[in-house]
Amino acid sequence: MSAGKVVVNRVMSLDGFIAGPGHAMDWVAEYLTPDTFPEVMAATGAMLVGRGTYDVAKRMAEQDTPYEGGPQFVLTHEPPGEPDPSVTFLTCGVEEAVATAREAAGDKNLEILGADVAAQCLRLGLVDEILVYVVPVLFGDGVRFSPPGLGRIELEPFANTQSDGVTMLRFRVRK
Repeated sequence: MSAGKVVVNRVMSLDGFIAGPGHAMDWVAEYLTPDTFPEVMAATGAMLVGRGTYDVAKRMAEQDTPYEGGPQFVLTHEPPGEPDPSVTFLTCGVEEAVATAREAAGDKNLEILGADVAAQCLRLGLVDEILVYVVPVLFGDGVRFSPPGLGRIELEPFANTQSDGVTMLRFRVRK
């Protein structure tokens, strides 16, 4: 069985924000649904998400269709008091969390969602690809694509695809 890739998956405004002011992400559903790029969903075997992204997604799930992509793992220092049967909370280090989620993904890709978890994975050299959906909106403020102090990461562009107003850019991480 061949192992899938570790892919940082991001939706980004044209001015480089992955969440708007106040961590707002309700705008994502305006531009992107699981049907926009079905090949990405088909290649996804599991997801590893940061706690902040999980909290925002949980609030959004009450009004939107859930994002399906296999088992979901949430990396956190402190799991919520109320259990959530739809996810597995991990309190281990990033490397162990990636290994656990990759095993669950089988031969499919592990998608990394969340700015902090993605930055940690990039710093540790655990990421194979970065997939960015650029949407036609400017925010002027919010959560940047990468946090300060990430450092330089060399990328190699290998694909771009247009679907309606969304452009998907794909990069390999040079190791």
